[in-house]
Amino acid sequence: MNRMRNAALAGAMAMAWALPTQAEQLIYGFQAEQLEYRQGDGEDSFVWDFDALIGTDEQKLVWRSEGERVQGAGGFETLENQLRLQFPVSTFFDAVVGIQASTPDGLPDRYNAVLGLKGLAPQWFEIDADLYLSDNSFFRFEGEYEAMLTNRLILTPNLELTVPLQDDLAYDQAAGGATIEAGLRLSYDLIDRAVSPYIGVNYERSYGGTADLIRAAGDENGTFSVVFGTKLMF
Repeated sequence: MNRMRNAALAGAMAMAWALPTQAEQLIYGFQAEQLEYRQGDGEDSFVWDFDALIGTDEQKLVWRSEGERVQGAGGFETLENQLRLQFPVSTFFDAVVGIQASTPDGLPDRYNAVLGLKGLAPQWFEIDADLYLSDNSFFRFEGEYEAMLTNRLILTPNLELTVPLQDDLAYDQAAGGATIEAGLRLSYDLIDRAVSPYIGVNYERSYGGTADLIRAAGDENGTFSVVFGTKLMF
């Protein structure tokens, strides 16, 4: 929990430094795309993925946090925090520069510079493509689409692709050995878009050399989970 408090403090300090100095309209917000409990084969976990932002239309500072805490394990299987500066480069896309820290329990800490692109592709697909640069570089692509079944009922498929560019044996990552995580969630806008409970499924599997490292470590490659959670936005 100290890591989370330290990350939150760092994010708050950086956000304060990024306040606009001119008479620009200040905007801020919080959005949790995933705040969920996952039930899998013999292993349950709590997962979150949220952004908190402050800034203007021309420049935003974003604190992004993602993590997974396995039930009964007493630690974070994954824990990732980023500070990202976003600024528009076209009508539908923002460029991203920032820093990322990966600090799960039981593994060495990793720190990366981040360069990326975030926005809306044709047909209103939300995408986030980022290059993480360090001695353990990797590329990550995230995409999702919201299909409006009714004014309140929304079906959201999502896909996340992570491709290591260098071997990182401590993290069971081999260069070129991609990991794919795919999900499908059905949400209901209980209070406008502010609170949206959902149910769904999630599947994650690695390929190539990464899959070989996972099997060599005695871990299962290919995990399916049923998820229960809520989206938050304010």
